[in-house]
Amino acid sequence: MTIDSLAERPSHVAIEQTVDFDFFEPPGVERDFQASWRTLQEPGVPDVVWTPYNGGHWIATRGDLVQEVFSDYEKFSNRVVTIPKERGEHYRMLPTTLDPPEHRPVRSLLNRNLSPAAVNRQIEMIRSICIELIEEVKPRGRCDLLKDFAAHFPIRVFMHMVNLPREDAPKMKYWTDQVVHPDGSMTLEEVMQSFHDYLEPVVRERQGKGGEDVLSDIVNAEIKGRQLTMEEMLNLLMQFMMGGLDTVYNLLAYSFLFLARNPGHRQQLLDDPELIPGAVNELLRRFPLVSMAREVRNDIEWHGASLKKGDMIICASPLVGNDERLNPDPMNVDFRRKRGHHATFGMGQHICPGAHLARVEMRITLAEWLARIPHFDVAPDTDIVMRGGIVGSMDSLPLIWAA
Repeated sequence: MTIDSLAERPSHVAIEQTVDFDFFEPPGVERDFQASWRTLQEPGVPDVVWTPYNGGHWIATRGDLVQEVFSDYEKFSNRVVTIPKERGEHYRMLPTTLDPPEHRPVRSLLNRNLSPAAVNRQIEMIRSICIELIEEVKPRGRCDLLKDFAAHFPIRVFMHMVNLPREDAPKMKYWTDQVVHPDGSMTLEEVMQSFHDYLEPVVRERQGKGGEDVLSDIVNAEIKGRQLTMEEMLNLLMQFMMGGLDTVYNLLAYSFLFLARNPGHRQQLLDDPELIPGAVNELLRRFPLVSMAREVRNDIEWHGASLKKGDMIICASPLVGNDERLNPDPMNVDFRRKRGHHATFGMGQHICPGAHLARVEMRITLAEWLARIPHFDVAPDTDIVMRGGIVGSMDSLPLIWAA
């Protein structure tokens, strides 16, 4: 997703702050997505750097600075949250692209449907879907975790929550991929229009009618004494869908790759399943995937860098969880780690509303998978290929076990 030519270094960017770093293709990303970002934390790299790729933008290289950008909406606006900026300005998802106070009433519609209490009411449904999918692959003795499990589990959960046909999931996953992992087959405008064309008839059909699903609740809700406009509803629903269709898919990939390669850690969970909640948090800390952008509101001097109004800055979650300034021995996975600092679901006003759902899905998957397939390995002669972008991903994850 890089542009054909590099941006010229602006006069306010010092040459020593300039790095050769492509957000979509970090150095060595094919072998280790998280380690590819850590090249920005090597000795001598400034805490704030600028890269000419993808229109030219800043990167906060240290975890505490990433957290500061996420939390300080008075300096860093959510108006544009992806790069290149020219493309990101077409990304109109709600409430992601709103700043407080406009953000709060729209966000509340998601909060009430994704709160711990609301998600916990769905646990048996989530568990049932998870078990069904595991039982399908168990007798085979092998599967591609991504294609045979992760591509179905969180999406089926999501489609159940919004009461949409399961068979529609693949095309929505494809549209989502064209936002977070664009391959050039669709423009962002085309993706947005595809979502709109699919959702608008559903929205109109459910307006003014009862319904306990999340979609029905959103389309019939009010904010500040008025109903949402059609445009607002569609953009809010698209954001909700994209979160439900991609992030957990990739979090499961990295977590299961680690467990397949590290039987000792897997045995810890088999010996003591009570470790699973803590293990999920540690896996989230060690294998963060999401990187979002913010727009600088006004000219500021910030941690040794001169940021100008309209500049873009990347907040990369891998630079938080794996920063040794925040987490001792960060590349080591310790399921008994007392406190693991991370921003895998963001921070501040825009922390992911689906964070609890993601954790529940991961906890259930680990518990139910290990109960049925306790020992598994990466299939021999497998080349695991990882990708960069808004959400780190991998092409496939073939696993084998004794059937």
